[in-house]
Amino acid sequence: MRHNVYIALGSNVGERYSHLITAIELIEEHEHIKLVKRSSIYETEPIGYVDQQSFLNMVIHIQTDLHARELLDVTQKIEQQCGRKRDVRWGPRTLDLDILLFDQEYMLMEDLSIPHPRMWERAFVIIPLMELHPTLRATHLNKSIHEIAEGLVDKEGVRRWIEPTEKEYEPIVSSKDTHSKSLPKK
Repeated sequence: MRHNVYIALGSNVGERYSHLITAIELIEEHEHIKLVKRSSIYETEPIGYVDQQSFLNMVIHIQTDLHARELLDVTQKIEQQCGRKRDVRWGPRTLDLDILLFDQEYMLMEDLSIPHPRMWERAFVIIPLMELHPTLRATHLNKSIHEIAEGLVDKEGVRRWIEPTEKEYEPIVSSKDTHSKSLPKK
């Protein structure tokens, strides 16, 4: 696998944790993607449209043979499998997958900008990314990820979330069964 990629995952609708875990499982099932590492999960207050449930956010590091555009197609398909609807900008979502970094390259396409255009100002991205890649530098800002994190005003709203045990959840969808399942009540 030749490309190192960081992807942000977020959910604030329904079984938030199950949406994140299902997305990771679907990503891992792809023959051209290898999961390298995942961050802790963080609970964060919404930004922009604030009248909604808190988000669960995390970042994963993957390696892939796919090109950025192909990877975007994969992530959008996974979002759809998990019930993603794009109704309100910054609004509630079952699952949001954003390609943050792709080999430290800069890319601008009609529907994809890498690095993600607002990632450097969002604590819910920077904190889990810093957990995975503490030596990262934003070359265009001439700052380390630690320096960027220190300057963020909303980092107090990012709290590490305690994950349930595996027996307390079940995936919402899998690549073998793309129909929604009801989760058992706790």
